[in-house]
Amino acid sequence: MAQDIFGYPKMVETALRGVVREALARAAHEGLPADHHFYVTFRTRAAGAVVPKYLLARYPEEMTIVLQHQFRGLEVADDAFSVSVSFQSRWDRLTIPFAAVTTFADPSVNFGLQFEAPPAQPAEVTGLPAQIAPPERAEQERPAAEIVTLDKFRKR
Repeated sequence: MAQDIFGYPKMVETALRGVVREALARAAHEGLPADHHFYVTFRTRAAGAVVPKYLLARYPEEMTIVLQHQFRGLEVADDAFSVSVSFQSRWDRLTIPFAAVTTFADPSVNFGLQFEAPPAQPAEVTGLPAQIAPPERAEQERPAAEIVTLDKFRKR
């Protein structure tokens, strides 16, 4: 069998991360229609992640944010998104590189994507709280979604 010089698995991952980017960009411009809401799980120590220090201490590897009611200022760039979220009536701003996202779900339409976790690296930290749902709690609240993993596209 020929060697994959094109890097198809990486192309597929990039395309699927584009789905996350587009969904967030639409939400930034149009708001969240109907019952749409997002669970975004990401590596807190990924390069380019900006996470409050107290959250980094509480979630040193991975955390899930819920974008539904208590968020504002969603901004989407080519390689990351920033959003202010509320936790215990206080607002804080997070910056999450798309490469740091490990799962993305919109339970309202039973949609989900799962990505290979990037390696952990020191993250930028800030000081105030943010609305989060621990990954274990988010899993319990999330209806069963069809998760597309990149492993089925990889050579074994």
